[in-house]
Amino acid sequence: MKTVEIIGYRRANLGKIDARKVREEGQVPCVLYGGDSQMHFYAPVILFRDLVYTNEAHFVHLNIEGEECQAIMQEIQFHPVSEIILHVDFLRISEERKIKMQIPVRLIGKPKGVEKGGLLVRKRAALKVSALPKDMPDHIDIDCSDLDFHHAIKVVDMNVPNLEFLDPKQAAIASVEVPRAAKLVEETAAAATPAEGAAPAATPAAGAAPAGGDAKKTEAPKKDEKKK
Repeated sequence: MKTVEIIGYRRANLGKIDARKVREEGQVPCVLYGGDSQMHFYAPVILFRDLVYTNEAHFVHLNIEGEECQAIMQEIQFHPVSEIILHVDFLRISEERKIKMQIPVRLIGKPKGVEKGGLLVRKRAALKVSALPKDMPDHIDIDCSDLDFHHAIKVVDMNVPNLEFLDPKQAAIASVEVPRAAKLVEETAAAATPAEGAAPAATPAAGAAPAGGDAKKTEAPKKDEKKK
């Protein structure tokens, strides 16, 4: 897995006011967990570009005023409107201990169902896995070539050496579905086709009474009787 280097500086003051000031200066408030104690620091927002805005997972080499360590980004917070990075949590790692990470998924191959007019739908953009740092990939390729209509690749189908998948076993990762327009055509055709074994509707004979109603008797008009 690739590594991104982030150079940071210890924060002398903590709190919302100081954090706001740090952000106004183009820095990101951060905290490092996993050691003997937490370390609060800040780093230039530009250094997070290759770590955050990417479709691959990365390790992080932190250099905080000369103190260096390997870490992973554990959590990131964005502003709900401007999407500015508000805060980042890092976790210190070691080569001897397993770690948990969200690894992006790449779908490769053209599914059989797509060749028939189906639509490949991605259900999960990333998978949560556990592994030693040396075995952690930056992404996971999933071959969808054999995927047909109404079939799905699930977490239980995944088998990657040295990786333990932590998502629910029956969770779908990708599936091939019938496009909505095609589905409406099928439903319309099915509704218009008589059920198998059903007798065709009888055509009423000329002059016959409507089905479900009593025939009205028709009588010849009577001549007006002469008054005596």
